[in-house]
Amino acid sequence: MRKLWMIMLVAALSACSSTGEVAPTAAVQAGGAPGAPKDVATGLAVPWAIAFLPGGDALVTERDTARLLRVSPSGRVNEVAKIDGVRPEGEGGLMGVAVKGSQIFLYYTAEQDNRIVRYRLTDGGIADPKVIVQGIPKGGIHDGGRLAFGPDGYLYATTGETGDPGLAQKRDSLAGKILRMTVDGAPAPGNPFGSLVYSYGHRNVQGLAWDRSGRLYASEFGANTYDEVNLIKPGANYGWPEVEGRGNDPRYVNPILTWPTSEASPSGMAYWDGSLWVGALRGARLWQIPLSGEGAAGRPVAHFTDRYGRLRAVTAAPGGGLWVGTSNKDGRGSPRPGDDRILSVTTP
Repeated sequence: MRKLWMIMLVAALSACSSTGEVAPTAAVQAGGAPGAPKDVATGLAVPWAIAFLPGGDALVTERDTARLLRVSPSGRVNEVAKIDGVRPEGEGGLMGVAVKGSQIFLYYTAEQDNRIVRYRLTDGGIADPKVIVQGIPKGGIHDGGRLAFGPDGYLYATTGETGDPGLAQKRDSLAGKILRMTVDGAPAPGNPFGSLVYSYGHRNVQGLAWDRSGRLYASEFGANTYDEVNLIKPGANYGWPEVEGRGNDPRYVNPILTWPTSEASPSGMAYWDGSLWVGALRGARLWQIPLSGEGAAGRPVAHFTDRYGRLRAVTAAPGGGLWVGTSNKDGRGSPRPGDDRILSVTTP
């Protein structure tokens, strides 16, 4: 089995050797291949994000229905709530979810803006909604939407530039940014500009993940040429719209990895077993990016290409492995029997 996997790995690395503008560090190789995914839940509609509760169940958002679901590892699905105030439009709707104890945080598109709202999880659902950030620009495209708590205990949120590229370079705009905040929506201590803005110059970030050393990575949609994975530094400018991919301009931070847009459209991202794992929408595959101890990217390896269609939600599961959500009912995919679904991905 090990010999067979090494043959497969060499073939995958050869196939990926010319897929990106950035030449990753070839010496950093992927570990064992994941086994065949198993269905956790089926019959969903555009599951956008997954966040695990302390007991092992997960909260799942559906972008277009505005439903917040509770999904157990055994596959039981219950509707927690249909979120008031959500106005699905284009790429917007009910998107990110994050959990901190009994507090639930949602990122969604409202009538006039994108916003982040805090709730209290109860036995019967959710209660006590409080808008903690409002006024995030909304658009028919590029609404960002990922929420995640970092190892520092603060809440991070990703926003898109809503199709108005210039907003990404304006530090007084919340569009085209990664934000960092307290649970009350205040700028987190140590933020580089004294505002919510943590990094800027982003086109549309939909994936966040931290490695075991606490380094933050983000997956970002490109325009016509290169999608990106970036290593995020506080206060750094990632170049959009002046640069797509690697610009080698000292004003902007180069990505650690790029792909052609036909092979990625990267959305959700998680760190597991020494690698970043990124769901590809247009690319219809799960990308594995091995990381070195210093955070350098190895050559990416594609898994499950075209087997499950568009992949959007990717979250590390508490007991190891990943939960991955398809996005074939989002108007750009071709639904298959059982779609949309959440898959459990583990090693054999």
